[in-house]
Amino acid sequence: MPRRDCLALFGAGLAAPALAQFRVDISGVGATQLPIAIAPFRDEASGGQPVAAIVRADLERSGVFRGIDAQPGLDELSQPVVADWRNRGADALVVGSVSRLADGRYDVRYKLWDVVRGSDLGGQSYAVAAADLRLAAHRIADAVYERITGEKGVAATRIAYVTRGAGRYTLRVTDADGEGGQVALNSPEPIISPAWAPNGRELAYVSFETQKAVVWVQDVQSGQRRQVANFRGSNSAPAWSPDGSQLAVTLTLGGGSQLYLIGRDGGTPRRITQSSAIDTEPVFSADGKLLYFVSDRGGQPQVYRMPAGGGNAERVTFSGNYNISPSISPDGRQLAYVTRQGNAFKVAVLDLAGGNVSVISDTNDDESPSFAPNGRLLVYATRQGGRDVLMSSTVDGRARRPLVTSGIDMREPVWGPFGR
Repeated sequence: MPRRDCLALFGAGLAAPALAQFRVDISGVGATQLPIAIAPFRDEASGGQPVAAIVRADLERSGVFRGIDAQPGLDELSQPVVADWRNRGADALVVGSVSRLADGRYDVRYKLWDVVRGSDLGGQSYAVAAADLRLAAHRIADAVYERITGEKGVAATRIAYVTRGAGRYTLRVTDADGEGGQVALNSPEPIISPAWAPNGRELAYVSFETQKAVVWVQDVQSGQRRQVANFRGSNSAPAWSPDGSQLAVTLTLGGGSQLYLIGRDGGTPRRITQSSAIDTEPVFSADGKLLYFVSDRGGQPQVYRMPAGGGNAERVTFSGNYNISPSISPDGRQLAYVTRQGNAFKVAVLDLAGGNVSVISDTNDDESPSFAPNGRLLVYATRQGGRDVLMSSTVDGRARRPLVTSGIDMREPVWGPFGR
């Protein structure tokens, strides 16, 4: 749910052996960055996509790598002079090529070099349609990331977000860098609160196209959709259970805003909060046992949690008097949310075990934080240059950068799961 709406609501394939020494410790993502050179891929212009630049941008966005400029002239068959690359300050080097195949597809190949040790770390090839060249570049970035960090990358995952321009609201599904992708829904009425199903094939969202807030579920590929919550009053803030069998939603069916569970195809809702307060913005824990949500039952909006089927709630956030928009990391150890500091609204990350809170943004109108599926990055909406933009950040806030903007307002980002 947009923070502004909350304000209103509350009244305010690599075969080479592993080289442990080459691995990057990413426990403090953004603290140290491995210098890596990605040379322009031979003949990449033939496919119309700047493959090497996409790989570099993906790796830099991870917060783990720092790009080193490289000139063209190398490919996966080359034997680079590693001493030259060491002198340029690189610890790693990626080279490759793009070739058009007889059937019209493209063969994208790469090889990764450990420049410090002079070792060939292997490579891979992808035969893809022209429309999937960007995806091939993202997969190369993820392969390099995993080879060096030991963890899965998220460059080839997707995000969903809502744009607003020319009197239209558009729900978009794009690559994790905000580019490419498709339009899922276009409407003159607001679209809010998109939420990915765990299978990555469906999106739940709230549309006002019938002049009231209704929760829909849509198949991303086919576009087929269904109403799952269209009860008396407002229907909002859908959140999928980790097994995809049900959704938690906020309904005003009984008067005030309370939390309910409904099946993935709708059905009779089951009320799980019984308070006189506003309870909203539910989100399941990764194991499905707990439900985090926002409530003003203590007088101010704070994040609480309770058993997923309902029960006693306990307060989770204590720093600040206004904390909303919870998002749980995939390992269940961190809670990202929006906290008010004076007149500013900033993304904060809470270590749920230790209780430490870190404000990670330097902007003042932040909304809707969402964890990447590897838990190393967040995407959120904010205001910059007079426009609503999307920002990608490491969870420690040390590496932040805006996603691509086409000059229209971008809001409500949510990061999809692995697999596509």
